[in-house]
Amino acid sequence: MAGNTIVVTKSRVAIAGATGYVGGRLVPRLLELGYSVRCLVRSPQKLTGRSWANHPNVEIVEVDLTNENALGASLRDCYAAYYLVHSMMSASADYARQDRLLAETFSRASRAAAVERIIYLGGLGETGTDLSEHLSSRREVEHALGSAGVPVTVLRAAMIIGSGSASFEILRYLVERLPIMVTPKWVTTPCQPIAIRNVIAYLIGVLAVPETSGAVFDIGGPEILTYRDLMREMAAALKLSRRYVIPLPVLTPRLSSYWIHLVTPLSKEIAKPLAEGLRNPVVCRDNRIARLIPQDLLSVRQSIEAALQKIARHDVPTSWSMAGVIPGDPDWAGGTAFRDQRKVIVHAPDWAVYRAVCRVGGGHGWYAADGLWKLRGWLDLLMGGPGLRRGRRDPESVTYGEALDFWRVCAIERNRGLSLRAEMKLPGEARLDFQIAPHESGRCCELTQTALFEPRGLFGLLYWYSVVPFHHIVFRGMLRGIEREALRIAASPPTPSAPESPPE
Repeated sequence: MAGNTIVVTKSRVAIAGATGYVGGRLVPRLLELGYSVRCLVRSPQKLTGRSWANHPNVEIVEVDLTNENALGASLRDCYAAYYLVHSMMSASADYARQDRLLAETFSRASRAAAVERIIYLGGLGETGTDLSEHLSSRREVEHALGSAGVPVTVLRAAMIIGSGSASFEILRYLVERLPIMVTPKWVTTPCQPIAIRNVIAYLIGVLAVPETSGAVFDIGGPEILTYRDLMREMAAALKLSRRYVIPLPVLTPRLSSYWIHLVTPLSKEIAKPLAEGLRNPVVCRDNRIARLIPQDLLSVRQSIEAALQKIARHDVPTSWSMAGVIPGDPDWAGGTAFRDQRKVIVHAPDWAVYRAVCRVGGGHGWYAADGLWKLRGWLDLLMGGPGLRRGRRDPESVTYGEALDFWRVCAIERNRGLSLRAEMKLPGEARLDFQIAPHESGRCCELTQTALFEPRGLFGLLYWYSVVPFHHIVFRGMLRGIEREALRIAASPPTPSAPESPPE
């Protein structure tokens, strides 16, 4: 692009939502096919840990999607723009209005940048006045994206089956943990799930098929099942005994969302719109897309097994929890900020200490007082927080913005440090920092662990002083546990790289 001249190449596309579940899987596939990809993100740090972030054909542009002028500039010289943004993950009660306004802004910015087409992944569902707020919001976004006149290709999908997807995780946790389920009557609602592999193939395929520009397509797998059938398929794939499902008409979406919150890693705020959408049949009304973009569609059992294999190999490239918002840090230097700081000299290289630090949470636990951590997780769950159920995406590595139990990675620097921001229900703001300072000899380093808490009001002060007596057990034990793990890692032979696994 030179001066004010727009040079559009049909191999360059933009993606709004590259840090999300679908966008994070779409980018590497586009790169494999020779496309240049411009990722429009609010937090570029979220992409630093992705294997494709340093690819020569990737541009990562920090942009606020509410800023129309900046957004238009970031879309210049792109042939197509994928819109994979959804405010529902912010757990805002006003997510539908936010989504509509963002889509209208994106539409105007795309027109100003001479983008030739917008591609949107929406929700499959029957049309009419009885749509859930979730599906109604998806319809509003479709119309808003086309409001400025740029042709929009809409792909409407029902449940996406893939490792780490929100719907898949709800299904898996319910089936794993509940041999007998009392459910709302929506378990008899028909749906047509689709594998994430097939969704990505359709998203890419429409770029090469001009007939898809400005059209709406239903996409789904080869089978139509009820949610009760899906639960049985999941139980069979998990090799579990038969699950008994008892539907009751008195269970409302609100009650269902609380039930999902208690049993699965999803919060009730995110679960509620998903549960409301389950009352609507989500079945393809036509198969035009299958004729335009032919591909082998995975069955429900094949989709579930592919996802479970990914989870078993700890090879989940993206997860629903990675899309969480990371608010600005409080001013820890001002006001009343309490801190608990502890240090230890570890006789291991910095890379070993860093690896040990990055293993906190999930299946590894927190190195000490796991009983107290579990108790705190249950209390948080009862108060409406995430608890410890979110675990972690990968047992060894973490990336910026990733969830670790009821924490989220808010800063990370390889071999130097890791910072976690608390997302548990608290009367204040909390952070847990690990800083690694290597000794000049290279054979040892100093590990500094700092717990920070900025209280809100009297309850915040009372909370801090009530947990201080446990700090010696929890934080001192954690520091010593990290030290032991770092020594073990340093003494262990290097493990060979795992072979690349096939896509789902």
